[in-house]
Amino acid sequence: MNFPAFETLAVEQQGNALLVTINRPKAMNALALQVVEDLHALLDTVTEHARPDGGWPVRGIILTGAGGKAFVAGADIREMSAMGPDAAAAYSARTHELTLRLESLPIPVIAAVDGFALGGGCELAMACDFIYATEAASFGQPEVNLGLVPGFGGSVRLQQLVGPARAKELIYTGRRIRTAEAERIGLVHTVFPTATEMYDAARSTIEDVAAKSPVAVANAKSTINAALGLPTADGLAAENRSFSQAFGTEDMQEGVRAFLAKETPSFPGK
Repeated sequence: MNFPAFETLAVEQQGNALLVTINRPKAMNALALQVVEDLHALLDTVTEHARPDGGWPVRGIILTGAGGKAFVAGADIREMSAMGPDAAAAYSARTHELTLRLESLPIPVIAAVDGFALGGGCELAMACDFIYATEAASFGQPEVNLGLVPGFGGSVRLQQLVGPARAKELIYTGRRIRTAEAERIGLVHTVFPTATEMYDAARSTIEDVAAKSPVAVANAKSTINAALGLPTADGLAAENRSFSQAFGTEDMQEGVRAFLAKETPSFPGK
C-alpha cells in the first residue's frame, strides 16, 4: 500500500502487520487535530485495500506512540484552550468518527502502550481490539482535573471494559493506574516486561491471524461488535446471520476442503 506523507504519523509494514506510530514525541504524542486527520487518512487507504477485492495486503495494525514516554498522553491541551463549545463538539465528533472506524476495520487493531495512555490516549487505545502494554505503562481519564469530562469515548468504552462502578471511580477521581491494575480490572489484555517483547508479541499475534481466513476474521470482529451490549437473544440473532453468511464464502469452502483432505488451507480471502 502507498500512503500519503503524514505530518504526525510514521508507518511501516512489518510482514503482515502495519506498524503505525503517532510521532509527536516532544508533545508526548498528544492527540491534536492533525493527528486525528492523519489517522483518518491512513484508514482511508487501509479500508480501500483490506477487503476481498483489495487483496488484504496487511492483516492487522499495531498502533503505538513514539519516544518511549507516552502512547498518547492525552488531547492537545494547548489546542483545546482556544476552543469554545462548538469547536469542542466538532473535535469530539471527529475523534468519535475515528474510533468508530478503528472498531469497524475488518482487520484487528492492537494498541501497543508504553508509557502514558491518559485521557484521549486511553480512549484511543480502548477503541482498538485489545491492548498490549509494558510494565511501565499507565492509564487514566484525568479530564476532571481540567474541569472537563471524557470526550473521545471514555464514558462509553471504559464502562464496557471494566464495568460502570470502576469506570465512574476512575473518571470521577481522574486517578492514574499502572499496568498491573489495568490488567486486573480488564482494561489491558496482556502485560510485557519490555517494549521489545510487547512489539514481538503484537507482530506474532497478527501473523497468527494472517494464517486464518481474512473473511472469517472480519466477520468475527463485526459480529462481536454488533452483539456488544445486546440482549442475549438479539446477540444470538446477529451471530446466526454471520454464521449463515460464512457458508457463502470461498474461504469457508477452502477451509472445509482442506480440513477434510488434512491439508493446510490456502484462503483466497473471498
